[in-house]
Amino acid sequence: MDQRELEFAAGAIRDADSVVAMTGAGVSTASGLPDFRSEDGLWTEYDPQEFHVSRFRADPEGFWRDRAELVEEMFGDGVEPNAAHEALARLETGGVLDGLVTQNVDGLHQAAGSEDPVEIHGNGRRVVCTGCNRRQDADPVFKRVREGTVPPTCDHCDEVLKPDVVLFGEQLPDHALFRAQSLSESADTYLVVGSSLAVEPAASLPRTAAERGATIVVVNLEETAISDRAEYDFRADVTEALPRLADAVLE
Repeated sequence: MDQRELEFAAGAIRDADSVVAMTGAGVSTASGLPDFRSEDGLWTEYDPQEFHVSRFRADPEGFWRDRAELVEEMFGDGVEPNAAHEALARLETGGVLDGLVTQNVDGLHQAAGSEDPVEIHGNGRRVVCTGCNRRQDADPVFKRVREGTVPPTCDHCDEVLKPDVVLFGEQLPDHALFRAQSLSESADTYLVVGSSLAVEPAASLPRTAAERGATIVVVNLEETAISDRAEYDFRADVTEALPRLADAVLE
């Protein structure tokens, strides 16, 4: 990672009126979470159709048993935010980062101190009632499932609870997608972190920013779908590169 290029990228971030970041699976895997789509990802072990919204509706008991097993494998004894999460929180606290969009559902940005990330795929640390739409922490619900209460139901209306994530077959939540698109349209500098941009509609967000004239800064181990339009394209470990970039911006 060339220091001179890093300083130029830091200057573009520091001088922008509006800075937006978007994060993907590469930020989560650095905390020890498995990814889904790689050669060794979770979808090689689990059938994605078992987590389709149609399966949830037709067989909520089986869906919840499989979901509990999946979450246990993902989180194990617990995961913590890493240096990339913390760097983004520092940029936000320092008044530099105006918006954070994430494809991840692990809640680690909030745990690191980010105030209100736009979670376009939802948050797996929550559940939502399919009847009254109340949301609550997922941990006690998964505990009930592991103890044999399936499907888990709402204490208020007795309808079935659902993980507060976008399942296969579901549309992205309108409000989150609108916020993400609005941030992308208004950004002067757009930072892509840990995402190959292989999944739509998230992949279109940095393209929208680029088309509106934003400076694109990429931090990812591999080439991304926006690399050819990025002014700064750092092929680097996000836990090493992003703290260095944040330090350069905030110094």
